Amino acid sequence: MKRRILGGTGMSVSELALGTMMFGALGDTGQDESVRMIHTALDAGVNFVDTADVYSQGESEEIVGKALKGRRDDIVLATKFSLPMGEDENHRGGSRRWIMKAVEESLRRLDTDYIDLYQMHRTDPDTDVDETLSALSDLVRSGKVRAIGSSLFPAERIVEAQWVAERRGHQRFRTEQPPYSILLRGIEAGMLPTAQQYGMGVLTFGPLSSGWLSGRADPTGGRRKNLGPGEFDLAARGNQAKLDAVEQLTTLAGEAGLPLTHLATAFVRAHPAITSVIIGPRRPEQLQDLLAGAEVELGQDVLDRIDEIVPPGTNLNPDDIYYTNPALTDKRLRRR
Repeated sequence: MKRRILGGTGMSVSELALGTMMFGALGDTGQDESVRMIHTALDAGVNFVDTADVYSQGESEEIVGKALKGRRDDIVLATKFSLPMGEDENHRGGSRRWIMKAVEESLRRLDTDYIDLYQMHRTDPDTDVDETLSALSDLVRSGKVRAIGSSLFPAERIVEAQWVAERRGHQRFRTEQPPYSILLRGIEAGMLPTAQQYGMGVLTFGPLSSGWLSGRADPTGGRRKNLGPGEFDLAARGNQAKLDAVEQLTTLAGEAGLPLTHLATAFVRAHPAITSVIIGPRRPEQLQDLLAGAEVELGQDVLDRIDEIVPPGTNLNPDDIYYTNPALTDKRLRRR
């Protein structure tokens, strides 16, 4: 499997990364089966594994730690912090208090002495980014973390964090992790060019758009329990447009002699800003299918056809972005 350098860190990572959100209770995937799937991915050449403390409230990290025994030094291991790990408001966010506790808990669950890439899962409007970067820089200096990154940061927050790091002498975010697929192309307009400007690696998730691009006969039939009730509701805004696009993309994939899953994943890999594409299988057959498409490359004619179906920079359903600026959702930030 081909590799790329991760955001100037010098770490070489596979073009496909294994996402483990669905391993454990969240995806109803048992621990033994999850471990076997991780081993299958590693044996196929994947050397980049991504998890988070919040996935099944720590169970995913425990599974990853179990699976990597004896192979840890050959793997680039990424995890994340900042989403709630309980009801206590101090068990979340980007404060030094929480980061120092969260990293120790992740290290314990992962059964490792170090984390290659430690990512802030969401922005925290209540914490100065200087505070967050200061704490993360101390973790890098201590050797517990090799590099730091962000996830679902809009372009303006990426710029703010880069400026603060430069002016305050902190470690800077080396990577960003956004959702990206043929149906969700909004990051092409702002986030991806910003990441490129700062030399950041980009590892994307959701290349199959939560199953819309899985090749099912009825793409609206998905019922993953971690998704919102409107994810496949054709009455929800944008979903009819997604269905129309999927029908055209299915035809295009057939003409190109590819499964839709391979077309979808190869499209994401084709963007020059993308370092690695996170695949998040829940079952072994899904993993095998995605691994089989690891070497697929799309010709310019196919990419042009995709642009005609979903124009560059377009999010067919804005609700799929997984992030809304807190200024729009937190009433404290828009009322006196």
